[in-house]
Amino acid sequence: MPRRQSFDTRVPTVLVRLDPNPFHHGTLGAARSLGRAGIPVHAVIESSTSPVARSRYLRSARPGPATPSSAGLAELLVRISDEISHDIDGRVPDGASHPVLVLPLDDVSALALARRRAELSPRFLLPEQTEEQLLRVADKAALARTCAALGLPHPRTELPTGADEAAAMAWSLGLPVVAKWSRPWLLPAGSGLRSTSIVRSLAEVRELYGRTPEAGSRLLLQELLPAGRDLDWFFHGYVDSAGRCVTGATGRKERSWPDAAGLTAVGRWTANPAVDRTARELLDALGYRGVCDLDFRLDRSTGAYHLLDFNPRPGAQFRLFADPEGLDVVRAAHLDLTGRPVPPHTPVYGRRFVVENYAALSLATSPRRRYAAEPGAGRQPRTERAWWAVDDPAPALAMGLAWLAHLLRKAFGAVVRRLGAGRTGHPAVLPAPSARTAPDQLTPR
Repeated sequence: MPRRQSFDTRVPTVLVRLDPNPFHHGTLGAARSLGRAGIPVHAVIESSTSPVARSRYLRSARPGPATPSSAGLAELLVRISDEISHDIDGRVPDGASHPVLVLPLDDVSALALARRRAELSPRFLLPEQTEEQLLRVADKAALARTCAALGLPHPRTELPTGADEAAAMAWSLGLPVVAKWSRPWLLPAGSGLRSTSIVRSLAEVRELYGRTPEAGSRLLLQELLPAGRDLDWFFHGYVDSAGRCVTGATGRKERSWPDAAGLTAVGRWTANPAVDRTARELLDALGYRGVCDLDFRLDRSTGAYHLLDFNPRPGAQFRLFADPEGLDVVRAAHLDLTGRPVPPHTPVYGRRFVVENYAALSLATSPRRRYAAEPGAGRQPRTERAWWAVDDPAPALAMGLAWLAHLLRKAFGAVVRRLGAGRTGHPAVLPAPSARTAPDQLTPR
């Protein structure tokens, strides 16, 4: 274990992700980061058969509560804590069991834990956050208001109250526009609604607004900032209990899926003083505590970096910012919440992070895209892969098989639709434009 990091390995961690995404590489990154430091790691994820569950660094994996509520999650965590105590001591200690650190890996989990923080403490270690504080940034409409109040660049945003008003606002913003549901975690599964989409006509705007009751939250329309090379940046950080952000860094999105935007497929640790300063000033203004992932896009016409998203939990590519001693935002959280000092973060400019499955898709669609080497970076800066690791190969093999099955299912479905269209003489029914994933202004997950 690195000398400058002194972990309390008696305090286990439970990773919580209620989003049923078997390809969420951030969960695997958190299990490996903490597990390699000797910390027992457990997880609440979509299934015990998930590729992440194959990791040697994960002690156990359990499905989430039957009803995705904060009360159900709190009850599940108490049961897990009791089981962990039995595993460690062979019995539940006489009122003196060690606390359990809980780390949310998606927005809905972060909000649910903040809502129950008072009753979960001190048995569970969580940052000092309230649901109201998190909603100021996690709710897309509230984030727009927060940016306006603080004078922070943010894409021009409108919140319509009717279909006709939505069409008028879209026309004023200039088509195409970005459409977002303010609380995407409320979208019902199987509805075909996406958290973010691009609408290109007034008819699409009206149609999408008409689904507001189904979506469960307000629709907002946002100016579409042009995509392009070297325009998308992100900041990951951890703000400790005293309000210090000693573990924080900026990165540049080099490849993404969908191409030119979307989630980060290849990222590089790159110094960007403007983004770093903006992120830290925002965190100070909010009095934020805990892990965060902020996404920015540069508007070349003004030179301003616009905040696109603020995620109150680790970003999926957080391992990009692991320094030479292995310190990252997840380890910083464990150190701080167990009363250990968080050492200074040492930059490794030029370090790269590659998500194998999404990078392959990006490369297939844009094979000639290239980026200049970072100043001061070695000829071969270290690259960390999201899934493959020499000391933990099983998750990558499991992901590869699951990913292949996923692609084959999609291909088979496309063939069936095409054959059906041929028999009926009608074109295949494609998803409505309002349900398509936007190729721009999506954020890393």
